[in-house]
Amino acid sequence: MGLAWVPKLELALNESGIDLQPGLIVRVLSRCGDAGNLGYRFFVWATKQPGYCHSYEVCKSMVKILSKMRQFGAVWALIEEMRKENPELIEPELFVVLMRRFASANMVKKAVEVLDEMPKYGLEPDDYIFGSLLDALCKNGSVKDASKLFEDMRERFPPNLRYFTSLLYGWCREGKLMEAKNVLVQMKEAGIEPDIVVFTNLLSGYAHAGKMADAYDLMKDMRKRGYEPNANCYTVLIQALCKMEKRMDEAMRVFVEMERYGCEADIVTYTALISGFCKWGMIDKGYSVLDDMRRKGVMPSQVTYMQIMVAHEKKEQFEECLELIEKMKRIGCHPDLLIYNVVIRLACKLGEVKEAVRLWNEMEAIGLSPGVDTYVIMINGFTSQGCLIEASDHFKEMVSRGIFSAPQYGTLKSLLNTLVRDDKLEMAKDVWSCISNKSSSCELNVSAWTIWIHALFAKGHVKEACSYCLDMMEMDLMPQPDTYVKLMKGLNKLYNRTIAAEITEKVMKMASEREMSFKMYKRRGEEDLIEKAKPKRDKEGKGTAHHRHKWGGERSRAKAL
Repeated sequence: MGLAWVPKLELALNESGIDLQPGLIVRVLSRCGDAGNLGYRFFVWATKQPGYCHSYEVCKSMVKILSKMRQFGAVWALIEEMRKENPELIEPELFVVLMRRFASANMVKKAVEVLDEMPKYGLEPDDYIFGSLLDALCKNGSVKDASKLFEDMRERFPPNLRYFTSLLYGWCREGKLMEAKNVLVQMKEAGIEPDIVVFTNLLSGYAHAGKMADAYDLMKDMRKRGYEPNANCYTVLIQALCKMEKRMDEAMRVFVEMERYGCEADIVTYTALISGFCKWGMIDKGYSVLDDMRRKGVMPSQVTYMQIMVAHEKKEQFEECLELIEKMKRIGCHPDLLIYNVVIRLACKLGEVKEAVRLWNEMEAIGLSPGVDTYVIMINGFTSQGCLIEASDHFKEMVSRGIFSAPQYGTLKSLLNTLVRDDKLEMAKDVWSCISNKSSSCELNVSAWTIWIHALFAKGHVKEACSYCLDMMEMDLMPQPDTYVKLMKGLNKLYNRTIAAEITEKVMKMASEREMSFKMYKRRGEEDLIEKAKPKRDKEGKGTAHHRHKWGGERSRAKAL
């Protein structure tokens, strides 16, 4: 976005004639999402409009946006401006937002400095502000710093339950259970009684660390202290047990105990059990939990069904997947895109291409729009089954919807190689032109061009490969060393000195612009070709020091495809 673009935005806004209500501005800013610069330009434009004054909500939205972009200097400048223009708009919550963003950026000192800055703006940090700072640090992996701050500030901010809860959560999150237990001791010394949240956090820490004996002891201790474990406590234990092989019986025992004590299991508890049974290959038991769940009036979600669907996919049970989809529809829980992706992927894997197409159509008929994963599954499925026209059509559709990008280069490689190998050269060119033409929104890097050039070369289309290599260089993209050497060898065999000289001249120019030695570049290409020609067994264990060269980054990415 060049500089000429900025006035266009302002011009469009000036001509829009919109009524600048603070509520509207907050909505516009919140819709900007990750496009923070746009939000900021809109905010600045609004500031200049006659008769308009920012409200507290608008300023808070802007602080959030700038903080998310890590434009902390701009945030302080905005708060400073507010102090001069509208000091009454400065509220503690602005500083809480700022602390949280500093903490999430691991800028601990800056987060703590916010406390010291607040008095300059006429605000004295209170228990709530200090608690918010501790909480932000503990939730963002800086519990050690939070703990030190807590000790240093004890005089100014006397300990309370919220501070201890944050610290205990932080230590449990990092798996430091000795430190977490120590927080309980400190609470006792301070005369503060732990609540159910504190116990649940500690219970979760033990369970995730696999220390089930300690978790059970803590449950007994809770009861002694008069705290009855709730559904959350039991669910934490069940989730941990379901992740361990051969602990499903134990998970069910905890579940039975939970019911005996009158705690009602919710969707999270049931989904954990179903997930565990399916993960360890006991699909029938997963179904019996599903039936139990529905009998008790708990409605399964997409996530619940997904666990069973993935287990069926693993065992290649296609009919069972279709039955489950029908079962979902009957109870009014319509399958989502992720579930259709699983079943379509299995259909393609088993060569049931017609079924895959039927499922795709069914999915679109109920208003679901295929995502990039759905396209990739379908294209790879068609390609592997030799349905190349369908694969190409779906690929072009994916591109036209603007969802093709670098992560899908593997799909591009497989499709182009298959088309060229099957002598469908015109179809391959058509696929390539849909992503490389000027009207396409795809930004192709060297890896994408290399896939295409190598696919052509492998089938003996040397002149075509060279022509596309020249096109790539027109885009100021330098061929990888092995591509250049490969093309030179092909041209030598054809005795085509003219194209060879043209490519070499351009490569030499590009090498000098990038301050690299052409001789080294050429040698690297020759070494890479020798390396690639070796059997895979010989390559294993070899270092990849050459990836550190200037052209190595692109090269290693292409190799990975």
